Amino acid sequence: MTALLFGSISTIADTSELQRESFNEAFAQHDLGWTWDREDYVEMLRGNGGADRITGYAAEQGQDVDAAAVHRTKSEIFQRKLGSSPITLRPGVLDAVRAAKDAGAKVGLVTTTSPANVEALVGALAPDLALSDFDVVVDSTSVEQVKPDPAAYRYALETLGETADAATAVEDNVGGVSAAVAAGVTCVAFPNANTASHDFGQASKTVDHLDPADLALSGRA
Repeated sequence: MTALLFGSISTIADTSELQRESFNEAFAQHDLGWTWDREDYVEMLRGNGGADRITGYAAEQGQDVDAAAVHRTKSEIFQRKLGSSPITLRPGVLDAVRAAKDAGAKVGLVTTTSPANVEALVGALAPDLALSDFDVVVDSTSVEQVKPDPAAYRYALETLGETADAATAVEDNVGGVSAAVAAGVTCVAFPNANTASHDFGQASKTVDHLDPADLALSGRA
């Protein structure tokens, strides 16, 4: 394996509950009267895309909502929370990044969240992790299609000059696993606290911490 691709910001730091809190605060700011409890949110995470979740939920409630505006507010709140919350790397992430680098493998972040969310997360994790640790960062400005479409992975592989069979992806949600597999990339599932109950049958394995030995790390001579 000559490329290690982290598939979302929550494969690096578990921000899922922080995201849910941010949604609920955004709903309050927009006077929607909505509250997503954890049980409901766990089910919503079976799909991808925060703005799409808002649109779908509004349709269920029979409400006409500017989903893009609500999602912008949610993102602003989330970014502020990242700057003021005790965010830590998930178990084994730093070891995996270091092992990949030591082996001469490339490291990527392959998400379709916004650049601002990526920057806020990495800023919150400094000095343990920096954007310079990644050989490619894919975000919402890189591709038009969000996961489970494989476009983000194909973009990353093309940018890195790697083939799918030379890469391993790490994903925390089912849609992300589907995107990696559709791009021909072997995927290790690394569920977060809110996706642990989901079906990761498409993944090559499911782990609760990253061990470099599980990632078949190697580099080019």
